[in-house]
Amino acid sequence: MIRTRIAPSPTGKDLHIGNLYTALINWVFAKKNKGKFIVRIEDTDRQRLILGAEKQILKTLKDFGLEADEDPEKGGPFAPYRQSERINLYQKYAHQLVEKGFAYYCTCSKKRLEKLRKEQQEKKQIPRYDGHCRNLNLSRSYLENKKISYVIRLKVPKDKKIVVNDLIRGQIVFKSNDLDDQILLKSDGFPTYHLAVVIDDYFMQISHVIRAEEWLSSTPKHILLYQAFDWPLPIFCHLPILRNPDRSKLSKRKNPVWASCYLKKGFLPQAVLNYLALMGWSHPKQKEIFDLKEFTDVFELKDIQVVGPAFDLVKLEWLNGEWLRKTNNSKLKNQVIEYYQKYHNKNLNHNLVKRIIPLVKERMKKLSDFWFYSQFFFEEPNVDTSIIKNIPYLKDIYQSLLTIKDWKAKKIGQSMQKLVKKLGVKTGDFFMNLRVIITGKEISPPLNESMEVLGKKKCLERVKKIIKN
Repeated sequence: MIRTRIAPSPTGKDLHIGNLYTALINWVFAKKNKGKFIVRIEDTDRQRLILGAEKQILKTLKDFGLEADEDPEKGGPFAPYRQSERINLYQKYAHQLVEKGFAYYCTCSKKRLEKLRKEQQEKKQIPRYDGHCRNLNLSRSYLENKKISYVIRLKVPKDKKIVVNDLIRGQIVFKSNDLDDQILLKSDGFPTYHLAVVIDDYFMQISHVIRAEEWLSSTPKHILLYQAFDWPLPIFCHLPILRNPDRSKLSKRKNPVWASCYLKKGFLPQAVLNYLALMGWSHPKQKEIFDLKEFTDVFELKDIQVVGPAFDLVKLEWLNGEWLRKTNNSKLKNQVIEYYQKYHNKNLNHNLVKRIIPLVKERMKKLSDFWFYSQFFFEEPNVDTSIIKNIPYLKDIYQSLLTIKDWKAKKIGQSMQKLVKKLGVKTGDFFMNLRVIITGKEISPPLNESMEVLGKKKCLERVKKIIKN
């Protein structure tokens, strides 16, 4: 059976958008092949652990429709799915590696290692462990009886070629002499990523390890561990890292990096997934807009390109706008109401939203744009009187609006056009002034239709307020 996974760390506020991309590819590949998608929480970095982050990560995946088949909350046949609850397993196999001669105990102090690193940096060498404890043959019983703090390091073999067969990158050859004797088990008894990921992937029967390319350089170390344990290798696939349009790494300074931020900003989950799907991959029919089901149907893992794709917020906004426009008005109304209730604590009038949607739909790129274009329907606008000062025909506008009996957009437009001709003023200036009076802005949804929805009483009140001021 195809079994894929992601293993996020609860050391940030939420799931990184790059991790969401990785989750999407893992989820789709599993579903396409009638397999299972697993979420395993990598919480062994206890110092950087953030309370509530795990719960938020799992919630975000559900909000985007990428729910796991097995995770810490659901459980599953290979539970537990938190690494902190699997410590005894890691310790058992770490010590087993020492017994087999594939790892060793290291007692080097932090002070010594810092000095070593500083000396290597001064010599412009790549900082790495110098193998000081590699051949000391320290025993576990001796260290524990003497209460000497230690870590367990991987004993990387010398002069060996390690071949990584990557599903989208082909065959990559690494030299063991370029690898560090990586720490596998820390002095607090917790594993590092390298040991835990291999043990967990094996025991959870992960068939395909699909992860970001930043882990490619670590893969030869993982292969050495698989070989040391005499376990079969999974299939490796390293996805390209998402980058900014200027090719720099995604950072909080340039873009939101937490996946849930995009939902809070008013992006639709299906639009975000649609956009992420296009990162390094193209639809066979060159389509840009498609849903998760269609992506699953046509996706092939081998078709992903290795060049780091550009994550362009402008392009995402355009795509999200296209999704909004293809949504029927009734559904969009519900999405808008739910969004403002959930993220802005606003309980919008359902009927009013229903009437406004056709007026603003074509202008919206995100759900959050609704309020920008529609606030004047719900709240009295703050009119910048400097824009409309010294208008001599305010009372004429009021009187003309007052005489309209059938308060419809067409009638309002006809009445105002008639007044423009009567006054002999510029049409553009006239309607801009009226727009500011009614909406408080120079940019708004279609004016006549907006005035119809707003109602005669409120429109007259707003004109009268400006007259008084």
